[in-house]
Amino acid sequence: MAILPRAARLRFQLVAITANRTVINTGYRMIYPFLPFIAAGLGVPVEAITRAIVARSLLGIAAPALGGLGDVHGRKTAMLTGIGMFAAAMGLVVLWPTYPALFISIVLAAAGKIVFDPAMQAYVGDRVSYQQRGLAIALVEMSWSGAFVLGMPLAGALIDRGGWQAPFPLLAALAFAGGLLLWRIIPSDTPLQSSRPSLWQGLGTIVRHPSALGGLAVGVLLSSSNEVVNIVYGTWMEHTFALQVAALGAYSAVIGFAELGGEGMVATLVDRIGKRRAVILGTALNAAASLALPLIGRTLPGALAGLFVLYITFEFSVVSAIAIMTEILPEARATLMAANVSAHSAGRALGAAVGPLLFGLGFRANGIMAAVMDATIIVILLTVVRQE
Repeated sequence: MAILPRAARLRFQLVAITANRTVINTGYRMIYPFLPFIAAGLGVPVEAITRAIVARSLLGIAAPALGGLGDVHGRKTAMLTGIGMFAAAMGLVVLWPTYPALFISIVLAAAGKIVFDPAMQAYVGDRVSYQQRGLAIALVEMSWSGAFVLGMPLAGALIDRGGWQAPFPLLAALAFAGGLLLWRIIPSDTPLQSSRPSLWQGLGTIVRHPSALGGLAVGVLLSSSNEVVNIVYGTWMEHTFALQVAALGAYSAVIGFAELGGEGMVATLVDRIGKRRAVILGTALNAAASLALPLIGRTLPGALAGLFVLYITFEFSVVSAIAIMTEILPEARATLMAANVSAHSAGRALGAAVGPLLFGLGFRANGIMAAVMDATIIVILLTVVRQE
């Protein structure tokens, strides 16, 4: 392979990382829309599949232990380990298409994602200057929306033609090929034994760092504010419009394009206006969208427009916040990014628990709670997170 200039080589690496992460995110996200088909194909109730989803969600608690591998053994080793675990998870279903295999596959794939993502984000933090990091983070984060916009239609077509297990061979092959590509193009960065931090050292550094703790609190609140509305929004639309199939189809399309739009906005704006300012702007607009939803959502077009604004501002805020987190603690970068995964998992759990209780008071209560959380994020960013 010809030797490329440093900038061109880095761009190629980022594109390759994004492609690999799109494969991982497709495997992670496809369980949700195709859950009834998978359950029917296996001859098990839907609740059996949801138990596997709950089990993988609980892995978020272990994210610092898994995701911290990037600090201990190097970014390349951790990324290769993560993509390898995902390929093994997909391959298991190919070899053994049963419910126990699927359960193990869902959990193992999630573990691979937890290992891969923090190492990948830390690698971007290592290689890209902070002045351009918003653009780089936005590029690799497009793999999340790309999985929805590109991966889901492909998975759906495969399932329609070949049954519930049809996407798994392709995902296993793509992950294996992607891992080989990363092994070829990512330079080795295994830390020296004397400079290799332990997991406990990394966690101790985080606990003693106010900005790191503030950034983690922002992660909890960002995901919680979104989930407290998201967990009941589909039910609210169904009750309001009695158009379950049409509403859910439009709902899915709006989510995918809003996520893509949010990531595109990060790529074009965040490095220019500043990362912290971008999160403040995004959460302020998200709070306004949360408060406006019950008012403009009296018609289906209004509800979908409100949903689009809610998701695009959330995605803009989350991706901008990731860019901030990559620079708060460079000496424990992968461990902090892994802790950030735990923070977002805790936030989603909190929002999922609180959202239905608030919904009993009316959908407006969910919007108000989301706006209060967004306001708290702004206060934390202005008073605690001082990295910029």
